Amino acid sequence: MTCSLSPSAAASGLVPTPYKLIIYGYGLVAELSMACGSPCTLVLCGKSVAENEIAESLLKSNNTLKLPDDVAVSLLLHSESDKPFDEESFGIDSFMNSLSTNRFGRFLLWSPRLTSTHDVVSQNFGVLPIGSVCIADVQYKGRGRSKNVWESPKGCLLFSFTLQMEDGRAVPLVQYVVSLAVTEAIKDICDKNGLPLVDVKIKWPNDLYLNNLKVGGILCTSTYTSKKFNISVGVGLNVDNEKPTTCLNGFLRELSVMTYQFKRKDILAAFFDKFEQFYNLFVDQGFQSLEELYYKTWLHSGQRVIVQEKNEEQLVENVVTVQGLTSSGYLLAIGDDGQMCELHPDGNR
Repeated sequence: MTCSLSPSAAASGLVPTPYKLIIYGYGLVAELSMACGSPCTLVLCGKSVAENEIAESLLKSNNTLKLPDDVAVSLLLHSESDKPFDEESFGIDSFMNSLSTNRFGRFLLWSPRLTSTHDVVSQNFGVLPIGSVCIADVQYKGRGRSKNVWESPKGCLLFSFTLQMEDGRAVPLVQYVVSLAVTEAIKDICDKNGLPLVDVKIKWPNDLYLNNLKVGGILCTSTYTSKKFNISVGVGLNVDNEKPTTCLNGFLRELSVMTYQFKRKDILAAFFDKFEQFYNLFVDQGFQSLEELYYKTWLHSGQRVIVQEKNEEQLVENVVTVQGLTSSGYLLAIGDDGQMCELHPDGNR
């Protein structure tokens, strides 16, 4: 878990954008004018009438979403959207109908093409309801670990959402709850549809692997204000794009399954249902309540790894065996001499 955004830094790259409000009956369209850049669309939708009204009040109160200053954007309420989007676009209605959460995923922002879903939710954290999700069909300035920039084509499930916590000791463990919810959501879909097991595994700390190839990843960032941690969670999952590694539907084809294909909307709804269940357990009982399931899903139990340490001017290598996680979320390992050690990620893998 990286704490990479300070309140001042969060506001430095994005600026409020002027808009013209047009109300048509129940819905609205807000046209945002920008000086330059190719236009994109953000569609707002809530699961309930009250949550749809949040979108309207957001614009009526002149609280403008902060967006990259080189991109022209039009905002519209989903109920008023008459634009014929691509058939491969994210299925908002189907997602909302499938969602059964009380909090997460109920307020949605969707774009066919966006710089970064993570920037949208993190830069507008105080404006959007907690649990809001931003989804893009294509993302061309996505964020990864170590501030890597990713371009994500069609076929990926790309989303970021928000949550808030008071216990700072629990914040680094959120990424593990998210990773577990993704893997278990995919298993639930397989069970529901009578599919062979698509056994996505967790590579610590925040990568997802299928058949020994990376198929997805998690990014968590946080800021601390008013005695609360504002957490933005980003998830990328290869659903129907086999390059550069593999994807869920490609794996099904390898198993000669031709009667079913994973859909992003179904995975996202299943994810939020599972995440809300796991998150409530996590908050009430700690990560210990999920550890057994997590260890069944990750790749590292009993794994032998080489640890390099500097001893005076020499680089010393020791072989250790992974035992599990420490209370702070790092790897717990034991050396051949019986000495326990804590392993940290290298920040790049």
